[in-house]
Amino acid sequence: MRVSCLQENLSRGMSIVGRAVMPRSTMPVLGNILLATDEGRLRLAATNLEIGITCWIGAMVEDDGAVTIPARLLSDFVSQLPAERIDMDYVVRTQMLNLKCARYDTNLKGIDAAEFPIFPNASDDHVAVMDAAAFRQMINQVVFAAATDESRPTLTGVSTRLEKGRLTMAATDGFRLSVRSVDLGKDTGAPVQVIIPARALQEVSRIIGLLPSDGEQTVTVSVIEERNQVLFSMPDVALSGDATDRRELPQLRSDYSQGPCHPDGH
Repeated sequence: MRVSCLQENLSRGMSIVGRAVMPRSTMPVLGNILLATDEGRLRLAATNLEIGITCWIGAMVEDDGAVTIPARLLSDFVSQLPAERIDMDYVVRTQMLNLKCARYDTNLKGIDAAEFPIFPNASDDHVAVMDAAAFRQMINQVVFAAATDESRPTLTGVSTRLEKGRLTMAATDGFRLSVRSVDLGKDTGAPVQVIIPARALQEVSRIIGLLPSDGEQTVTVSVIEERNQVLFSMPDVALSGDATDRRELPQLRSDYSQGPCHPDGH
């Protein structure tokens, strides 16, 4: 792999995916960031197996390839570089990535990209498209009510339902309940209901806040039912997360999308 990109773009990309890095794990590759060429751009990705984040940045690609590099080492080096072009050259035989920028030059030992977990592809079965700013507001109005006690894992997520062109999200910690519903104005496919970890939605909200403010930005939500996963696609960024089967939902009112209610159903 031989590729060049701007320091500011690489730094921004790492700040987006870096929150998904798992530094202490029995799988060393989870502490790494994937660098891979992808149709003339550079793709960065990281995962802790609960969420995975991918970011694409502009690049000049001479030779295609992929490698995973320790996130901490890569971040420490890139943060010291001037805002100039970075040239990266990966040698498969030695698994060494050489980075050059101005007078700076270093070699970082990587792990084969084949060991990096595979991320899901979007599904056409259950899809919702929303204005990014509106979706961020929706998340923030619901996610605060989710439980933080890991002994009650179901309540640490947000119940998410797609049905008849409507998206409904609800969260409760057993004492308070927050519900938000929005009409999407188009068909969303067969009805589906899952629980999305609050942490995943908080990351989506954070990423939306980092998107360029110029122009209208959208978020596409795809529920991949056969893998119990959900994929959030944004401009140049995607986040995938686990989605608990709807059968594990707490007993809330079946018609909560019609108006406010309480956890006890009254």
